[in-house]
Amino acid sequence: MTATDRRGAARARTRTRTRTRALTRARARTLLAGTAAVAVVVPLLALPAAPPAHAAPPLHAAPPRHAAATAPYRDPALPAAARADDLLARMTLDEKIGQMTLVERKWLTAEALSSGWVGVGFSSGSSEPASNTPTGWADLYDGHQRSALGNRLGIPMLYAVNAVHGFGSLRGATVVPHQIGLGATGDPALVEDLGRMVAREITALGMDASWSPVTAVVRNDRWGRTYESFGEDPAAVATLSAAYVRGFQGASVADRDAVLAGAKHYLGDGGTTGGVDRGDTALTRAQVEALHLPPFRAVVDEGVGVVMASFSSISGERVHGSRYWVTDVLKGRLGFDGFVVSDYGGIDFLDGDASSISAYDVRTSINAGIDLVMVPDEWRAFHALVVREVEAGRIPTSRIDDAARRVLIAKFRKGLFEAPFADRSRLGEVGSAAHRALARRAVAASVVVLKNDWGVLPLPRSASKVLVAGVAADDVGRQSGGWTLGWQGQTGNAQPGTTVLEGVRAATTGTVTYSPDGTAADGSHQSAVVVVGEDPYAEWHGDDAGDMRLSARDRAVIDRVAAAGVPITLVLLSGRPLDVNEELHRVRAAVAAWLPGTEGDGVTDVLYGAVPPTGRLPVTWPYDAVQQPINAGDGKNALFPLGHGLGYPATASPYATLGASFYDDQRGTQVEACADAGCGQAVGHLAHGDFVGWFDLDFGATSPRSVSVRLASGATASGTLEVRRDTNLGPLLARVPISPTGGWQRWETRTAALTGSATGVRRVYLQVVGPTGGAEVGNVSWVRFAR
Repeated sequence: MTATDRRGAARARTRTRTRTRALTRARARTLLAGTAAVAVVVPLLALPAAPPAHAAPPLHAAPPRHAAATAPYRDPALPAAARADDLLARMTLDEKIGQMTLVERKWLTAEALSSGWVGVGFSSGSSEPASNTPTGWADLYDGHQRSALGNRLGIPMLYAVNAVHGFGSLRGATVVPHQIGLGATGDPALVEDLGRMVAREITALGMDASWSPVTAVVRNDRWGRTYESFGEDPAAVATLSAAYVRGFQGASVADRDAVLAGAKHYLGDGGTTGGVDRGDTALTRAQVEALHLPPFRAVVDEGVGVVMASFSSISGERVHGSRYWVTDVLKGRLGFDGFVVSDYGGIDFLDGDASSISAYDVRTSINAGIDLVMVPDEWRAFHALVVREVEAGRIPTSRIDDAARRVLIAKFRKGLFEAPFADRSRLGEVGSAAHRALARRAVAASVVVLKNDWGVLPLPRSASKVLVAGVAADDVGRQSGGWTLGWQGQTGNAQPGTTVLEGVRAATTGTVTYSPDGTAADGSHQSAVVVVGEDPYAEWHGDDAGDMRLSARDRAVIDRVAAAGVPITLVLLSGRPLDVNEELHRVRAAVAAWLPGTEGDGVTDVLYGAVPPTGRLPVTWPYDAVQQPINAGDGKNALFPLGHGLGYPATASPYATLGASFYDDQRGTQVEACADAGCGQAVGHLAHGDFVGWFDLDFGATSPRSVSVRLASGATASGTLEVRRDTNLGPLLARVPISPTGGWQRWETRTAALTGSATGVRRVYLQVVGPTGGAEVGNVSWVRFAR
């Protein structure tokens, strides 16, 4: 657009708005004149104004309503394309433009739908009905659909939502991990199952399409939508995106429990300079095709129904206005036969002034290949501008026909003409136990173990005292992130679900203390689960140009718990890698749990060993934010490389030091700070009948010769530590005497020869034998066998 064009567009806007009102009222009169037999009331003052009385009638005046019950487009036995061709031939220009018009719920009126001037509706991230329940959403959908079916040709509405991690806008829905977590699973079959489950929940409400999956390849983690991507590797993103599409669309998108998938955002939005949302991807065409096009090729091959254009630019050219990328590449070379939808007000940016829609915006985007325009509120102005541009020959009628036809084909493929209303028989599936169990499995599969010193993980279920700290530990909103009960998400537990704290309480038999700020930490806690991370955000609100560190609040929690000498397992709830290098030096174990959604107990399934950790990093984890962008193969030294993720070893070595406080089983012990070097904690207050045990120790083919125990005792009584195999009362391996050492922190190492044998993989217990009156006889810091 030239400077002259921009000045002209600016001067024309006031005239356009006035003329828009005039044109709309004229078209309303023309339309109503041709539909006198239809019981549809359209308030004329809400539509655009009549031209002067002497003006020639519009070229696109509506013909009288046809008795079309037996028209070919009504025949479900015909192919969708043939039905669309028949219907298109019966439509006026106004009605065709209506099929190209996408209006947000807040501006979607019965008038807009019944007039045929709006054919598609949607709910944005913060747009719910007054009753945010499954029934409330079904009522919203059915009400709009009844209005739409009153149009001259009975064309049903199509309605879309943002189910980017389950339908987070609905209170009580099953909210699954954001895509960065699903990328960590690396499991296409699981992702497909999740897509199928999400489709069942939203189609029960009546919804026909979801603006998901996000098929972006994230190349700079500063981007506020990093968590919406499956990761940095184009091939992995392609595989998982195609799997999500299969899940959403099912065997046939016409099935009542299938939904049109909307892959977004085409193209390159994950590669903008500086990770700026809606910014510029400064790459050559060849680089874009190598890094960012593969996922779209994969979803097109999978038959995706919808592709959404990106707000961003490629080397300065906005994608919404790029005929090369939208028509030549997507529709031409890739063969995409669905419809391309613009993003929220996305075409408004094309003329350099995003404050309102202009003729330049309209003709540039539609001629580029945009089929459905997300207005989202200025539908009257949009309609009038399209009419003007068509009449002036600046938008070919063939382009209007192609766009409307693509939207109509999608409606026919979805089966809306045969089944236009919500399937309320399935409303009870929303948030069902089966759906939540699948989501919990996905959460566990997404957890990446970053660090696990001393084999702290998995945590013992029999711990006597466990501390849980951090405000994020008891907060479903922070677990879920953006696009949850609002576009930007929210903190708190308004969305039903299970928090990490609740998962810890369910997993352990001992006492669990919750201290949001960590001040309750003391040496009596065997371990601490500290949950920290990002507060919810979405889109450009989440762009991070700073140091990408944890908040001062979260860092203070870690400092307090570490200062108390409690071994920390750090749980990171975040939508991207953060700079946690300093904090990792203060913790024993750390896991990336991403944004898991409503099923926080999936995180604790991994922490406590109910599910082995299989998650692997879908992005490269930097030492600090200065390294951004950082990706595999760029020569930068990462803190954790792409694909990193620790497993729990099947066995441990009994010939290494076994910290007493890192037991797998215990009875009667207490954990306390230890002055001895190494483990940092001891098990103490040992009296007759108490024990500690370690599982899965691999002794190999040769039994050890001796066992050493580091112990202390300030008692006057003496006792014995019986080293036993398999159970606390199993075969005896050795006896280590406990006698006073001069204090409860005066440590001595005592060694005893083995009198029994241990080969292969075994459990080992220390069973305390002492005075039967309950007198305490000692503390234990560590155990080590020797050949």
